[in-house]
Amino acid sequence: MRARFWELPLAALTREEWEALCDGCGRCCLHKFEDEDTGAIAETNVACRLLDCSTARCRDYTHRKAFVPDCLTLTLKLVDDIEWLPHTCAYRLRANDEPLPDWHYLISGDREAVVRAGVSVAGRVISETVAGPLEHHIVEWEDVE
Repeated sequence: MRARFWELPLAALTREEWEALCDGCGRCCLHKFEDEDTGAIAETNVACRLLDCSTARCRDYTHRKAFVPDCLTLTLKLVDDIEWLPHTCAYRLRANDEPLPDWHYLISGDREAVVRAGVSVAGRVISETVAGPLEHHIVEWEDVE
């Protein structure tokens, strides 16, 4: 990968660089509700069955679509269209030409910095396999700058 590739426009990134941009927070792997009338998004603390709830990492990222067909593959075109991406998401930040936060592992060199910053869902979610009704798990994640 190129030095400081994360400062380049998203369209200039290689596939490997694109994948490396993810901070690993896990919020995109949580179930959400969209109000049909207002379009408002309600987040839950319920994770996709492939998400390791203690680490916020996908257990089978490469083959996830085989197990979870509706798993979203984030693309350059979709970044601007997905309203529920957190404002801390590296893809959203870079699409808006904003810098990565200090806790991002590409800046800090530490993959656990996202957890210490309170951005990661690691240890804060449960699997859909044990959650029960999703409407009982609506949460408001604290926004971290």
